[in-house]
Amino acid sequence: MSRSEPRYIGAIDQGTTSTRFILFDGRGTPVTSHQLEHRQVYPKPGWVEHDPREIWDRTAAVVRQTIDRAGIRGEQIDSIGITNQRETTVAWDRLTGEPLHNAIVWQDTRTYDLIGELSGESGIDRLRETTGLPLATYFSGPKMRWLIDNCPEVAEATERGRCAFGTIDSWLLWNLTGGVDGGVHLTDVTNASRTLLMDLDSLEWNEEILDLIGVPRSTLPGIRPSIVESGFGATRSDGPVGAEVPIRAVLGDQQAALFGQACFEAGSSKNTYGTGCFLLMNTGSRTVRSRCGLLTTVAYQEADGPVRYALEGSIAVAGALVRWLRDNLGLIDRSSDIEVLASGVPDSGGVYFVPAFSGLFAPHWRPDARGIIAGLTGYASAAHIARAVLESTAFQTLDIVEAMQKDSGVMIDSLKVDGGMVGNEMLMQFQSDILGVPVVRPRIQETTALGAAYAAGLASGFWASKEELERHWVEERRWEAAMNRAERNERIRYWRKAVRRSFDWVEHG
Repeated sequence: MSRSEPRYIGAIDQGTTSTRFILFDGRGTPVTSHQLEHRQVYPKPGWVEHDPREIWDRTAAVVRQTIDRAGIRGEQIDSIGITNQRETTVAWDRLTGEPLHNAIVWQDTRTYDLIGELSGESGIDRLRETTGLPLATYFSGPKMRWLIDNCPEVAEATERGRCAFGTIDSWLLWNLTGGVDGGVHLTDVTNASRTLLMDLDSLEWNEEILDLIGVPRSTLPGIRPSIVESGFGATRSDGPVGAEVPIRAVLGDQQAALFGQACFEAGSSKNTYGTGCFLLMNTGSRTVRSRCGLLTTVAYQEADGPVRYALEGSIAVAGALVRWLRDNLGLIDRSSDIEVLASGVPDSGGVYFVPAFSGLFAPHWRPDARGIIAGLTGYASAAHIARAVLESTAFQTLDIVEAMQKDSGVMIDSLKVDGGMVGNEMLMQFQSDILGVPVVRPRIQETTALGAAYAAGLASGFWASKEELERHWVEERRWEAAMNRAERNERIRYWRKAVRRSFDWVEHG
């Protein structure tokens, strides 16, 4: 290849509703990208599935389209990073390479009864000291057990040593590196830390927990650091990239966004507003075991370097609620229309929306909760409901921020934000108002893909250091709190009253 040809870093961003491939230049600026959505499958209330084959096909398509649009050859891509929706669980046959069942998505609640059995008299914190996580339907390990117990194809493949389990990163790595023809079965520490199966200290699968949950070690991928110069294998020349390009980084989507926001120092934090909403704080080399309903998770690990940990607050429904308003109620034609509709009224008119469609995640961990709209009167209109939909994301973030401050002892004096919803200026202003601190949006808002690219480029030497990456971070917009304290406190009081009303709806047993 000519030395004069420009070089790029590629990032595969495989999310809950779509897949993107983005090429970044040496300044960390997006050059070209392509994005495709995939289907959401709802077999039963509370069940959410994806077709793994469709996800792989869409991934291959966006990679090809992006390279074609850029008018480059695959050889001009220095390295690739992968970031992915976490906890979503795939089972496939090692010999045929075909999925054995639809992927069970992170929001899915079908493991509710299994979680009850595993919790027993010890409660949901039974595994928290080892894994940093409560027992919850959210995580991957119980999904794997459910597939073994309820899908004959998975049970048979497991018995015959042919079943491969993995989160979406493992599924993509397998296919990108050759599938049945030499594909690697690997994951990284950030994704492994979301399974309920990995020891946070040793960064290895915990044999006692594997026995307890009922997942054979032989079905699981090998665990690697997130950022590896030697890579997670390379793409095949006969694959969608059209060249052998090293895959040098893998991070779960929220950890990638933390990296993309240059939150490298302990105490730095970010909030991502996507399908769900995820607030992470870097806690450095220290594991902070939460007392307030948060998760202790791996932030990232560079090869041969110390692991970095994070505290996380996970919200199941954020942008997904806007899509529900669009697709299920038909109140808006496009997701972006919600801001125009909500702007038609000065406030929510006393309406509060608790979107507990799959229970409530952090800090409540109430799988028995279900969504409610509270405070309805004859005065309420579609505009008030739209405004309550937006405000629900800000209120849920407030609950996470307060829990994180208690756990960490670090006061959050401003909030870095990213994700698809941060273009909604009404939401960002209300978020600042209800938190009482500035909300800051960066110039480059594709921070999840950017984090995967940064990690891959750091591993290859495309970027020299984290200090160089920090210099790339530029503030684009800042919102300052304008709501008075009395109104803020009153709004928070009614929100928490509505949350309590959502509890104890689902009855099992």
